[in-house]
Amino acid sequence: MGILMDLVAGDAREILLAIGMDDWAGLRDPARFTAYISLGGGMDQTWLDLFSQAARETADGDSPAPFSESIYSLESRLADLSDRTVERVDPDWVDEVALLPDGHLDRIAARWIDLIDCEECSVDPDEKPMLRELAGDLVDFCRRAEGAEDVLLAWSI
Repeated sequence: MGILMDLVAGDAREILLAIGMDDWAGLRDPARFTAYISLGGGMDQTWLDLFSQAARETADGDSPAPFSESIYSLESRLADLSDRTVERVDPDWVDEVALLPDGHLDRIAARWIDLIDCEECSVDPDEKPMLRELAGDLVDFCRRAEGAEDVLLAWSI
C-alpha cells in the first residue's frame, strides 16, 4: 500500500481541526469546505509530479509546476493534532491545474498512466480507468478550490 493522501480546500484552521478529530466525513462536506479529494492509498506524491509532467508535455507548456515543488511545511500547532503530515499547496499549482482544458484531459491521463508505468511501477490494466477518472477528479478539485483560502495536503504512510 502507498501513502494515504487527501487534498482539502478551505480554512486551514478548520481543516486541521477536522483532521485532528479524524472527521474525514466532515472534510467531504461542501458546506464546510470548498473542495475535497481523496487520492487513496495506492499512490504517492511522485505520481502527482508525474501528473504535472504529463500536463506540461501534453499542453507543450511549462505549467503546472512539479507538485513536490508546490508544497511546503505548514507552521501550526494544530498540525500536530493528527498522525498525518499536513502541508500547504501553492495556490499557483491549484490554479494551473484548474486551467487545464477539458479537451486535453484524455491525453493528459493517458500520458500520466504511461509515465507511472515507465517511471514508478507497472500499471495493471484494471487500474487504468481509475487513473483516468482520478485525473479528471483532480482537475475538478482544483477548479472548485480556486480562490479558496487554503489548500492542504494531508498524508501518512
